[in-house]
Amino acid sequence: MARWREFLPQVPAYAAARNGVGREHGAVSRLSGAIRFGVLTPEELVGEAVRAHGFGRVEKWVQELCWRDYWQSWLRQRPGVWTAWRRRVRRLEMVGDAGMLARAEAVAVGRSGVAVMDGFARELRESGYLHNHARMWWAAFWVHTEQLPWELGAAFFFRHLRDADPASNTLSWRWVAGLQTPGKHYLARRRNLEQWCAPELIADDAGLERLEGESVAGVGEDVGEDVERVALPDDPTEWDGDAGRMGIWMHPDDCCLERSPLAGARPVAVAACFPVRCGKMYGLSPMRVAAVRVVLDDGLGRAAEHFGCGVERLEAEEVAGALREWAVRERLDVVAAMRPATGPVADALPAIGRELAAAGVRLRFLQRPWKAAIHGFATAGFFPFWKRASGWLGGGATASTNEI
Repeated sequence: MARWREFLPQVPAYAAARNGVGREHGAVSRLSGAIRFGVLTPEELVGEAVRAHGFGRVEKWVQELCWRDYWQSWLRQRPGVWTAWRRRVRRLEMVGDAGMLARAEAVAVGRSGVAVMDGFARELRESGYLHNHARMWWAAFWVHTEQLPWELGAAFFFRHLRDADPASNTLSWRWVAGLQTPGKHYLARRRNLEQWCAPELIADDAGLERLEGESVAGVGEDVGEDVERVALPDDPTEWDGDAGRMGIWMHPDDCCLERSPLAGARPVAVAACFPVRCGKMYGLSPMRVAAVRVVLDDGLGRAAEHFGCGVERLEAEEVAGALREWAVRERLDVVAAMRPATGPVADALPAIGRELAAAGVRLRFLQRPWKAAIHGFATAGFFPFWKRASGWLGGGATASTNEI
């Protein structure tokens, strides 16, 4: 929150300064991790920014913030794209060409020979963060210059980014590769880096000549619009006081229960679980794993203070079995949770539902009013979405959702 208070006066300047990439990243908020884990929510940030400066002066920043919700809604309606990416990564890692895999590893550890890109690779591995413009350049370099599979590049980012969001990461890589919007792709061009990089980042110009071409990689078949579309969830946005002993499951997609539709509930226990097997399956870096544990512990601490009940972080290979044991131990009748986004947490829901049902425990989901509204605008491309969303936001919608 202190970082947000520091950045709030700078929001109107974001549009002009956002593309500049330096070592300190002072022109951007650096709040992506807090937003990704739900520690801070878009409705809170947008509401405060609009009240402080007016919608027109902060529109570009709000638009960038809303890309996350657009991507989440797009992927939630097409979960097969997420499944196909996971399947493709596993196949490439198991039976991919040995030379390609060796080159991918060299680029990922910062040995491509293009100094600025190698610097970005090292920054990501060492800090767990990259400026968004650097992410785009590096992804384009991986796909179009190095001619490496976009799926493996997305997996590399997902392993190391502390703010890795399943939808934003997967779909942004698809966009760079030219799959997300047919006919559109993104290239890392030397002149663009020279325009926006701080001088010290490109003082070593080794390999920059490789970024002077305009070649676009062939990225193979796409599953994007061919997968089955599913309806957005119709979860309630208010807790109805379901009878019985109630517990809350807090997960990494929403770690702010005290400012959620569950804030007025009266749980007898709150639990969070870090799935050890999931961390191994995705090859998450130690820094990434530590970041998830920190936000879970922080969220549980705030939940304990807010709800006045016992809280527990479960450490188990699988979430489903751990939640069942916890629910039985606490003699729960119902477990409530905020609806997770498409990704690793949602992948575990079928097993969680089965385990809890076998123990006679109901599983119920809620969603934030912000997501219920803004995700419903994502029925086509981003700009039709933004036309509807900006009209809603500019009309004062944040005033009614900000207190959630």
